[in-house]
Amino acid sequence: MLKSSTCIAAALTALIATSAAAEGELNLYSSRHYDTDERLYSDFEAATGITINRIEGKADELIARMEAEGANSPADVMLTVDTSRLARAKEAGVLQAIDSAVLEERIPANLQDADNEWFGFSQRGRIIFYNKDKVANPPANYADLAKPEYEGLVCIRSSTNVYNQTLLASIITHEGADAATSWAEGIVANMARDPQGGDTDQLRGIVSGECDIAVSNTYYFARSIRKDVKGLSADRDMIGWVFPNQDGYGAHMNLSGGGVAAHAPNKENAILFLEYLASDQAQQYFSAGNDEFPAVEGVELAESVKALGDFKADEVNLSEVAKNLPEAQKIFNQVGWK
Repeated sequence: MLKSSTCIAAALTALIATSAAAEGELNLYSSRHYDTDERLYSDFEAATGITINRIEGKADELIARMEAEGANSPADVMLTVDTSRLARAKEAGVLQAIDSAVLEERIPANLQDADNEWFGFSQRGRIIFYNKDKVANPPANYADLAKPEYEGLVCIRSSTNVYNQTLLASIITHEGADAATSWAEGIVANMARDPQGGDTDQLRGIVSGECDIAVSNTYYFARSIRKDVKGLSADRDMIGWVFPNQDGYGAHMNLSGGGVAAHAPNKENAILFLEYLASDQAQQYFSAGNDEFPAVEGVELAESVKALGDFKADEVNLSEVAKNLPEAQKIFNQVGWK
């Protein structure tokens, strides 16, 4: 169960006591579009007295806006989803390196930028789902998805999807560009339909019979456990899942994260906010409110997330994965992944 803002305030007391900026405001640019995040913001405001002013939009639009605003940008913090977008923000020069003992202690090294410009605060596994009645031997690994035996069975999103871009970049990191190209070619050959829709639509494809195997982030499926998701929850029992690569480097995890804006006018407040996102209470809310895996180890999972079971997560350094994103896009284009 989520703890109250009073508990959150207690957890932040040490931080606030040493912060000269525990008042005023924080200008947040966010591409996280989850209504449940309202609790994160209101609890932070209640605990600190800092008012959050939000600008919401798509990640690329926010990055472009921050670039155009330059040194006059009011942005203090940018929040977004996936390593690829965090990497784009860094490359665009709209984030800055920060020093925070709290974040260094709380956030695992592989989930933060090598230069401390961004930090991951929640994770989502990108895993394999399948029709239990039709697929007797589901793929055990990402590589298996490309095997000829699964021809015409796979639903997966387009090559423009950031989750797929980071997944392919991680395969490049682990196995090299040639192996990643062969994998992508195999996936294109095995597609049940041209890529369309979001992750929930891939899962609905199993229910509708358009495909027997789908690739999706875990939180889309876990959400259907916690609440009713049209076209999915009622038939959820027909779907099984596999955390890939359990005999190897583990299941790929993508991030939701953020960093302090390059020209943050309220930098101390910005750092305090990121440290708050790493607190146990906020981390628990990422799980309970949006069915994600916390970035901080040992935080209690929501029941919907627990239902997915234990698994081995890929602990590759996501800063290294980010370096391979341009190569991933080249491979997608080369193999004709729409």
